[in-house]
Amino acid sequence: FRTVDIGGDKVLPYMNMEDSEQEENPAMGWRALRLALEREGLLKVQARALMEAAAGRTLNVMFPMVSEPWEYEAARELFVKQRAWLASHNKKLPAAIRYDLMLPHLDFLSIGTNDLTQFLFAADRAHPRLAERYDWLSPTVMRYLARVVKLVSGSKVTLGVCGEMAGRPLEAMALLGLGIDRLSITPAGVGPVKAMIRSLDLGALRADMPAILAHPAADPRGQYRDWAKAHKVDLGD
Repeated sequence: FRTVDIGGDKVLPYMNMEDSEQEENPAMGWRALRLALEREGLLKVQARALMEAAAGRTLNVMFPMVSEPWEYEAARELFVKQRAWLASHNKKLPAAIRYDLMLPHLDFLSIGTNDLTQFLFAADRAHPRLAERYDWLSPTVMRYLARVVKLVSGSKVTLGVCGEMAGRPLEAMALLGLGIDRLSITPAGVGPVKAMIRSLDLGALRADMPAILAHPAADPRGQYRDWAKAHKVDLGD
């Protein structure tokens, strides 16, 4: 589960977001974990609800938009305290709790590709004139993701991707080629991505990925499509 992730383009009707609405750049402002740590009561309620709902089962908790180690530690401490509160009231606890960020302390890491792309290019993903200009499959994005894969490789941390990129067959294929095999996608994306995976020779793709990353084409999307066509990958189109 991802903790409270509002602000920017995510607005809740029952919250007073006037400060956020007046920001010049809400996407980089008072949102996600920054907001949740300030409105601690909201995060406490969610923490307690998640742990009660997961009683006896594994609970994975991700904190969105962690920028500094102290933010992760503050959020983690809040969850630990809520777990202690539940234990003191004889509530059944989750079998395990896993927290996100700062590699030595992590169990898993999830990359939010929507925000990642927006911040890498300093371009609002909702802007109609910019949406088609900056591609998830561009060398900028793919090489950044490859560096994260290399960083995590050999550690105990499980690496995944959430965001629209993971739910599209061509983009999901590219992610798998990088070595990312944990994809968080919408229900509508499950069928097409599953069909792509069933038709994919993953070994061949991962063997070819270093060359693709080292020598990107002028049309990177076309480069991945050509590879998929040559290897008879079902992209659903």
